[in-house]
Amino acid sequence: MTKEKKTDPLAPSPSILCKLGSLVVHVEEYLSADGHDFDRQAILSGLQDAELREWCDQMAELALLPVKRR
Repeated sequence: MTKEKKTDPLAPSPSILCKLGSLVVHVEEYLSADGHDFDRQAILSGLQDAELREWCDQMAELALLPVKRR
């Protein structure tokens, strides 16, 4: 049984940084006067990304993300 290496959420991978940047651009586009459903779909897809979800979970464990309203 191999031990899974835990990544440092405070030093995200280039992949995570690209995904976060992409989300920011799509949110800005979607909220603009010319917002398009393509941007909405890209946002929803990005929010389901397994690597990004894991990073968010790690950041939440460190209390570095807002707590979701439920």
